[in-house]
Amino acid sequence: MNEPDRNEAMWAAANAYYLRGEKMEAIADSMRVSRSTVSRLLQDARDTGIVDIRVRSPFNEVARLEEALRERFGVHSHVAGVRADASEGERLDQVAQLAAEILAGLVSSHMTVGIAWGSTLAAISRKLSATHTADTVFVQLNGSGNMWTTGIAYASDILRRFGRAFTAQVQHFPVPAFFDNPATKTALWQERSTRRILDLQAKLDMIIFSVGAAQSPVPSHVYAEGYLENEDLQSLESERVVGDVATVFFREDGTSADIKLNARASGPSLHQLAHVKRRVCVAAGEGKAKALAGALAAGLVTDLVLDEAIARALLERSDPLRQAR
Repeated sequence: MNEPDRNEAMWAAANAYYLRGEKMEAIADSMRVSRSTVSRLLQDARDTGIVDIRVRSPFNEVARLEEALRERFGVHSHVAGVRADASEGERLDQVAQLAAEILAGLVSSHMTVGIAWGSTLAAISRKLSATHTADTVFVQLNGSGNMWTTGIAYASDILRRFGRAFTAQVQHFPVPAFFDNPATKTALWQERSTRRILDLQAKLDMIIFSVGAAQSPVPSHVYAEGYLENEDLQSLESERVVGDVATVFFREDGTSADIKLNARASGPSLHQLAHVKRRVCVAAGEGKAKALAGALAAGLVTDLVLDEAIARALLERSDPLRQAR
């Protein structure tokens, strides 16, 4: 078995055994190999770092937060232990590193994965290590152009790093982040070149995203880089918007109906995103707690990677006793 084929076999065995909980006998049958071969593949996966097994004390604060998030929101959670006095940049760096490690175990061959650009995804893309896949495609979820820039270079760099790390194809979406007129968006969505990307987005196996939030100490890219004009910001405030995913906005209760700017946004609807099988959200910094609460309420998250501070803030916001007071 040559190196790429063996790497592929290790990935298949490790994903089946550790993520899907299949028995070795079942894996051996599906891969048409012996049980001892599966055992060796799993051992090699551990030896090469493909599988990282961690044993955590039940009294560990990180483990406690992860369990609390799982029970409260029904999501797979991964909390980065970050010291309390860490800067926002350090906090993002450590969360991005953890997210990159988690994604190495989630992204596999023959997948179509949606990527929402932004500061957090840019940080993650720089932390990714080489992970071989076959026939995997990363698709840009939303346009990145505005009045001052096409945004192509920025979004392209993020996609390129993901594609290079996972030996995957990338598909760009060269449209504005927000259209001036909803009718323009409707017309462009009928073009065959645009429909090709929309069709890929309609059959995603996974999405990887963060939540945008104007209140974050490190402003989200969509709020800080000229994508929104003053009248847009005023409209979002009056509509009680707390954040966005792929430039589609929502309130803290997860609703997005009648938010005017969404009619001009290039990202998929929240309804479409919520129907993707695996939905990985990465967030750093307590300032994103309200936006993250909205994303969870909208059913946008299956897997959550975050730091201790935002985990505590999120749990406090959703505490029924606190809300009753």
